Amino acid sequence: MTTETAPAPQTGVAEDVPAAGAQPRFAVSALWANLRDYGLLLALIAIMIFFQITTSGTLFKPVNLTNLVLQNSFIIIMALGMLMVIVAGHIDLSVGSVAGFIGAFAAMLMVQWPVGPFFSNPVIVGIISLIVGGAIGAIQGYWIAYHRIPSFIVTLAGMLVFRGLNQALLGGLSVGPFPTEFQQLSAGFIPDVIGPLTLVPPTVNAAHKVIVGSGIVLHSTTVVIGIVGVLAYVYFGLRARRTRERHGYKAEPFGLFVGKTVVISALALFLDYSFATYKGLPNVLIVMGILIALFVFVTKKTTIGRRVYAMGGNAKAAALSGIKTERLTLIVFINMGVLAALAGLIIAARLNMAVPAAGQGAELDVIAAVFIGGASAMGGVGQVAGAVIGAFIMGVMNNGMSINGLSIDWQQVVKGLVLLGAVVFDVYNKNKG
Repeated sequence: MTTETAPAPQTGVAEDVPAAGAQPRFAVSALWANLRDYGLLLALIAIMIFFQITTSGTLFKPVNLTNLVLQNSFIIIMALGMLMVIVAGHIDLSVGSVAGFIGAFAAMLMVQWPVGPFFSNPVIVGIISLIVGGAIGAIQGYWIAYHRIPSFIVTLAGMLVFRGLNQALLGGLSVGPFPTEFQQLSAGFIPDVIGPLTLVPPTVNAAHKVIVGSGIVLHSTTVVIGIVGVLAYVYFGLRARRTRERHGYKAEPFGLFVGKTVVISALALFLDYSFATYKGLPNVLIVMGILIALFVFVTKKTTIGRRVYAMGGNAKAAALSGIKTERLTLIVFINMGVLAALAGLIIAARLNMAVPAAGQGAELDVIAAVFIGGASAMGGVGQVAGAVIGAFIMGVMNNGMSINGLSIDWQQVVKGLVLLGAVVFDVYNKNKG
């Protein structure tokens, strides 16, 4: 009678830890698997370096970097909401018109309509505007979720309706200016509670007793916030890596992790230093940072975030698994409406007036930013970091082409080709997978 040898027991460690000879192959496969994420970051850096050279150093000047943030903050904020919409398998073409309408509505409350000092207060106006934006999202989401009308049709109608209401409210005129408190939303900077830090003192001409060099004086609070933010990024990155390894999952090669962390940290510290040499961090950048952190948490750590991805991947399977897809779709569009309203307030605050053309065409930049950031047109795929980087890519391209004097016509051509390339790349990867 032949005795068979029992197979060696399988362990999670043996399966998940590659052999020594397989390490290079694993590193290459990990790099390829994360090519879209790393490629986006490298593309942003390459585009910034390109325009820094072609603009003769203008792009990286602190004042221009600050303007870059102020000009594109509303795009990034709406891109966060659009990411959730697209991941859920829908689209929203109305966000630019809703933003313009909310800006006009807020302007009428603060400047034109005699509703009393309470309802003209900038804080109260902001809260009311966000509620109105959420209601707009709920109305559109209701038809999409409960009546199965395609989101393309509903939001296309919303784009026309709210663009018309914006123009009707303003009567074709600009309304402003706004109270100083309201302007601080987009034009203000955080106070330096620590006090200025002088690296290089101003140069003084002793003979004529005049300052001939401004020196280098840093906004200390901005410096501290930047350093704390980078340390937090490194800490949470290491903790997430250790958590994966502790549960037996493969983590990206340590060298790749270190390289990515160093590049992102260096870029963040450079931008923080640039802001610190000017006026500090803009208020709207703090708002953006809070929202980005919130949406990263929602998409990665909460049940509702996982359900949105599940619904976008396969709506029927999600419904059969017990997910209330109609209610989830409604929530996604309410969220989009609130963020579009916030963007409208930021646009109005930056211009210090509401104009009939506010937000016009913004939906195209927002959608392009999300698709460039790696979201799939089929739904179920997309990351907050990708959407933010995609929005910055669009912003840097707009800023750099404007500085170089490229006409608006050719700017549209370039942006259209970049968007097409991003979607083609996504479809190619999906088909290959």
